Amino acid sequence: MTGKGLDGKVALIVGGARGMGAEEARLLCEEGASVMVADILDEQGEKLAASLSRAEYHHLDVTSETDWDEAVAATVSRFGRLDVMVNNAGIYTGRRIVNVSLEEWNRMIGVNQTGVFLGMRAAGRAMIDCRNGGSIVNISSVAGLRGPWGGVSYVASKWAVRGMSRVAAKEFGPHGIRVNSVYPGFIQTDLLDQATKNMDRAEITASVPLGRIGEASELASVVVFLAGDESSYCSGQEFVVDGGHFG
Repeated sequence: MTGKGLDGKVALIVGGARGMGAEEARLLCEEGASVMVADILDEQGEKLAASLSRAEYHHLDVTSETDWDEAVAATVSRFGRLDVMVNNAGIYTGRRIVNVSLEEWNRMIGVNQTGVFLGMRAAGRAMIDCRNGGSIVNISSVAGLRGPWGGVSYVASKWAVRGMSRVAAKEFGPHGIRVNSVYPGFIQTDLLDQATKNMDRAEITASVPLGRIGEASELASVVVFLAGDESSYCSGQEFVVDGGHFG
């Protein structure tokens, strides 16, 4: 998968300061796109943007309507349009249902689910106004496909991303805007380290048919494919990147 058809496009990468988002920003720039990196990790985001060609950084808390509107407006103002938006931002807490507080539940849903809704709404409006079509890519998780034991609030938020992406694909399709969702398995990121800190890494690796943990760049390459013109007839679809673990 390559990013053919990305030359001259403008992308907003949310949760782009590190991990999968940072790799996506790097690959998109390499393929000729201009990138607005957005995150709450200002120091990391600014450093990343400074290291890339055609990239800038903007602060964005995905639970804030105002932040979303400002980030999208800043992207269009700086680069003249918006063609691609990738929703990477996410948090994780794994607890049994009986141990989940309402505060924890609301925080997870706010970032992982409401944040995706606000992002699709803000980016969709801008793409419609720009009249250039576009591609929205929402990062879910294999937890949003199978509902593993534990982490009920995380699983609920990721299942929601699946449904919202399908609805958005239908609503935005007439405007030439494609919406797809991506389902990473075990990808080496800070979030994976947090989620598996009490697990045996060798057992995790052994559970993956390909026999290894995935790299952020491998997930990013799928996102770049969905951002570009090579995937021009892909919309409302689910792309699993898990080394065969889900199957």
